[in-house]
Amino acid sequence: MNTSEIKNLMISSLNDDADTIEVPGRLEKEGISYNFSHNFGDKVLNKLFSAGLSIKREVEFVKYMNFAFYRIALTGVAAIVVLLISIFIIEGSLSLNSFLGLSDNYDESIVCLLTGN
Repeated sequence: MNTSEIKNLMISSLNDDADTIEVPGRLEKEGISYNFSHNFGDKVLNKLFSAGLSIKREVEFVKYMNFAFYRIALTGVAAIVVLLISIFIIEGSLSLNSFLGLSDNYDESIVCLLTGN
């Protein structure tokens, strides 16, 4: 019996109408036996439960990171809105010059201020 036949036999044993007593008998007749160690079930259950805990921790971490990101993002947006409102109140308009603080300065004085000459 090759591996594809064994695979088909195992898959067919999952059907509701399959005879579950016949499948192990056919496998043993072909020389295939499954002998597990004494603590096999405990080891499998420990692996399953430990994987569930790590996935749960990862989900909780992502949830808390999203919560922190939204709090920081909303605070940043509120600070930008307050800044734009304060510029509008101080300058009387919301243009690029008022946003940069360049209301009544000449180009020569800006270059002088930036270069220090």
